[in-house]
Amino acid sequence: QEEKIFAGKVLRLHVCTMEGAEWLEEVPEDTTVEKLKERCLKHCVPGSLEDPKTVTHHKLIHATSEKVLTDTKTVLEENIQDRDVLLLIKKRAPPPLPKMADVSAEEKRKQEQKAPDKDAILKATANLPSRNVDRTVAHHNMRDFQTELRKILVSLIEVAQKLLALNPDAVELFKKANAMLDEDEEDRVDEIALRQLTEMGFPESRAVKALRLNHMSVTQAMEWLIEHADDPTVDAPLPGQTPSEAAAEAGASSAEATAGPSSEASGEEAKDELTEIFKKIRRKREFRPDPRVFIALMEMGFDEKEVVDALRVNNNQQNAACEWLLGDRKPSPEDLDKGIDTNSPLFQAILENPVVQLGLTNPKTLLAFEDMLENPLNSTQWMNDPETGPVMLQISRIFQTLNRT
Repeated sequence: QEEKIFAGKVLRLHVCTMEGAEWLEEVPEDTTVEKLKERCLKHCVPGSLEDPKTVTHHKLIHATSEKVLTDTKTVLEENIQDRDVLLLIKKRAPPPLPKMADVSAEEKRKQEQKAPDKDAILKATANLPSRNVDRTVAHHNMRDFQTELRKILVSLIEVAQKLLALNPDAVELFKKANAMLDEDEEDRVDEIALRQLTEMGFPESRAVKALRLNHMSVTQAMEWLIEHADDPTVDAPLPGQTPSEAAAEAGASSAEATAGPSSEASGEEAKDELTEIFKKIRRKREFRPDPRVFIALMEMGFDEKEVVDALRVNNNQQNAACEWLLGDRKPSPEDLDKGIDTNSPLFQAILENPVVQLGLTNPKTLLAFEDMLENPLNSTQWMNDPETGPVMLQISRIFQTLNRT
């Protein structure tokens, strides 16, 4: 009587096996999972409990939550409800340990496939005739893609300008492009950062210089301003941003804005106007040395023009520019403006590519070439652009293919 009164709630559970057997088990909710498992094994595998390992080799899984039930917990503790579905499965047997003979055979196979060490190579090649190979010459014979790419871009820009000059809408297209270039990323200053510095009492022009030198970091700019407070050259303009150049550029932009083409302009006038726009775009894309690197190299005692040339040749990389200044200074800055031989197999293969041909008629491609020519670090941006990316990919593939032959 007492057992019936105090017994837990009886749950009806639907149990199934991987072999397709199904049945109902009625168990009190205080029954352990291990006891439930024994009852299930008695039902589906008669006589299996004679082996004490049989219970541990099986497990019950809650079908809804896919949770493996713990043997020591009760049905209630595992939060099993009435009419829940449980799956009884046998655990996978662990893989047998390899025999000693198999281990020895595997080690022997690994030893046979192992690459020879330096001593073995020297011993095997001791009787071969020696040959002197000039590794320096062999290294320089491998053309550097970045160096060649610059030459390719110089020549492709000339081709693209000639093709786009034939487009009747080219002038308007490039006027819009030229207007977009007026707002250069390097010329922008974080207004909030600038206001924070000016509110501290620093002059605006000096604060702008400090922010540009420190990549718009207010903390670093403030430290720079305090450190150079007594420096007589603190207000000197940054290289590539002299007041006279800024005024000249502003004048060129205003002149362009006011001088619009006449609706009845001849084709020759439009061509001349397009040439002028090309020149203005090129001027806006002129190389600008990294101010921080420029100052660091100037402090080493190098001449200003030499430093600018070194940074231009080496894409604003300080270590490479320093090596260039201390070395034979090749390539020279003049070499950067030379294009590739237009009769070379490489250039002919590039021009014959349909993707490149189509891209050269797109004004955006020309702008990308101009930008990469003066800012090589921006090449990743143009490689990811849906319009210019395919063109750059084809140029790279053609170069790699011909370079291997």
